[in-house]
Amino acid sequence: MSTAPSTATDVKTSPAPLKVPPFKHPLDPLTPDEESLIIAVSLSIRRYTAEKTDIKAIRFITSYLLPPPKKAVLAFLGVPLQTGQKPESPVEIVRKAEVDFIDVVAGDSYNAIVALHGQDWVVDSLDKLPVGVQPQISVEELLRCEEIIRADERVIKYAAEVGIKPEQLHADGWAIGYDDRFPENSRIQQALLFARYGRHENLYAHPLDFIPVVDSVKEKVIHVDFPAHYRPKASHALFEKAGLNVELTVESTKYPSMEGDPVQASGRERLPPPLRSYDFLPDLLEKTDGFKFRDDVKPLHVVQPEGVSFKVDGHVLEWQKWKMHVAFHHREGIAISTITYNDNGVVRPIFYRLSLSEMIVPYGAPEHPHPRKHAFDVGEYGMGTMANELTLGCDCLGQIHYLPGAYVAHDGKAVIVKNTICIHEEDAGLLWKHTDFRVGGRAQAVRSRRLVIQQICTLANYEYIFNYMFYQDGNIEVEVRLTGILQVYVQGQNEPNLFGTTLAPGVNAHYHQHIFSVRVDPMVDGLQNTVVETDVLPLPNAPTGSPANHMGNAFITRGTPIAVASEGGREFDYAKDRRWSIVNPKVVHPHSGRNAGYSIMSKGAMAPMMALPDSVVAKRAPFATKPLWVVKDVEGPKGGRVWPSGKYVPQTRDSPADSIAHWVKGGESLVEEDILLYLTIGITHIPRPEDWPVMPVEHLRLLFRPTNFFEANPSMDVPGANDKQSCPAFAEGTNASAGHSCAQ
Repeated sequence: MSTAPSTATDVKTSPAPLKVPPFKHPLDPLTPDEESLIIAVSLSIRRYTAEKTDIKAIRFITSYLLPPPKKAVLAFLGVPLQTGQKPESPVEIVRKAEVDFIDVVAGDSYNAIVALHGQDWVVDSLDKLPVGVQPQISVEELLRCEEIIRADERVIKYAAEVGIKPEQLHADGWAIGYDDRFPENSRIQQALLFARYGRHENLYAHPLDFIPVVDSVKEKVIHVDFPAHYRPKASHALFEKAGLNVELTVESTKYPSMEGDPVQASGRERLPPPLRSYDFLPDLLEKTDGFKFRDDVKPLHVVQPEGVSFKVDGHVLEWQKWKMHVAFHHREGIAISTITYNDNGVVRPIFYRLSLSEMIVPYGAPEHPHPRKHAFDVGEYGMGTMANELTLGCDCLGQIHYLPGAYVAHDGKAVIVKNTICIHEEDAGLLWKHTDFRVGGRAQAVRSRRLVIQQICTLANYEYIFNYMFYQDGNIEVEVRLTGILQVYVQGQNEPNLFGTTLAPGVNAHYHQHIFSVRVDPMVDGLQNTVVETDVLPLPNAPTGSPANHMGNAFITRGTPIAVASEGGREFDYAKDRRWSIVNPKVVHPHSGRNAGYSIMSKGAMAPMMALPDSVVAKRAPFATKPLWVVKDVEGPKGGRVWPSGKYVPQTRDSPADSIAHWVKGGESLVEEDILLYLTIGITHIPRPEDWPVMPVEHLRLLFRPTNFFEANPSMDVPGANDKQSCPAFAEGTNASAGHSCAQ
């Protein structure tokens, strides 16, 4: 079987000669042109385990750079720990990789640290993971899941009963979520099943009514679940207190016993998949009765006749006054590090690292086994391993520079995603404008341009488009666009549907959420930062008519530093228009007298988790329960704090000890410290028929805005707008001119 999914490009099989020095930048990943390093690291582990352990067969799961300490990286780059001070003296940086793998004979999981000494990768440490701790699920395991279910006699029998042949069976492998009927030491997936009646047709149009459970190490089906279905209320009072006039075909939403006939346990008849096709590929759409592509869409080109305004040296990107390191990461997708801004000759650090650290997609149907559907798309699968090879002219428009990525295959080879990150510029509308409206007054208009760093990831049915955008006025924006195909389940004829939307006959899309955790490792003018929570308040104790507030219009701001770890989990308050800022208390604005900082503008992107606070989902994904978490970073031999739901997410049954729920305990200071922020943004998706068969993009935006950071508007030096290529849309009857706002 090929180890490369359709989202990837190639598989590299042998290491190339080692380069010396082994990196341009200490945070350069183990990716092309360094994909050979993944293979060299794999060979070192194979050699070590063969010589010094009883491990007989290895399945590699992850292999990636173990980042050096922050201070060592900043010293290497000549970036001081505080703006205006001298950088620290450089120290030796030993290049290290971290690897997770499975002993496929015993079923145990291991973590290894491998270091580059001279020309050789040497295993520094090898740790067996505790029972029940599982590394992320690999792409190959997800692909293999489909082959396993097609070969299982029970699955073949159940499929045949609703008219489906083995070769028509397709499975989206998902992590099991939470199901304590299965032993902790088993590596388990659930297979969400669909039928496909043609090679490339939309398989999600044909959901099946049962869900096999697969042991990924033993490569066999170990159980099959049949969800209960709904019917109008007759005698059961299951949902009566909730005010719902329906009942299930079983007595409870709890999982049934694994003994006995699973079909009988569901209390309902079998349901064949819907037969109608709902395609999205153009050649198949053209065969649909009554379908016709629009013929009035004329070309729109993005042209830069003098070339782009950014420069790239390896993974180091410079644009306008920005400079940063951009890298592929198997888990986070894109990681942007050492972000600085040249403020009139002074290089000012802003963020040490910016990335997506976790996300969860909890579904809202309560009947077993649907509550198991709460995918951690970062921690369980990895955004990077699911990243697409991007295509010029459709995924990315204009003049594009690409960066590659690579991750490890089961056999230790490197799976290459050739063009996984695209970098380009976009017009972003007006940056600023003013017109002196008086007679004879003048005007000035300046257009905004932004630098976009983009990646697209396919997680089975869903696509996520991640855009990290940098602006000329110092703003940084993280945008997530959601598209792809809804995860669906078969619906019976006339079956009530209170936990989803009926998209088409027999096709039910359950309510769900997409909740993201954006990790910010700030270094606003240095590593020692503080987060200030600011509320906007009507003037206290000053009612309308009082001497202090006669007209009743006065309001003030009141800022409070988030001081200790136990205060790190914050709630938003709409009534107070609450906002947060990352500030450097050592840097004071010359005019406002306030600390230099970056404000977090996330109000429009917040979505409260709908699962109950004591639910399995909330325990496994504690980050999703609050919009902001502030913690102190603690660097150790295996790096700092990164993963808010724990380093090893598959099959967790509570909040792991290395998760955010435990980082916000105690009295550890958060004032003028090396801190981390975890920002929770998301959407609650109540599906619409208009989302079918492929969902138009939905947008989430998170903005970081300089506040008391620059002396004045830093974009005053951007030249005025005067695009000579712009012209009237219609020649007749148009009296168009350059206008007095345009630069002359």
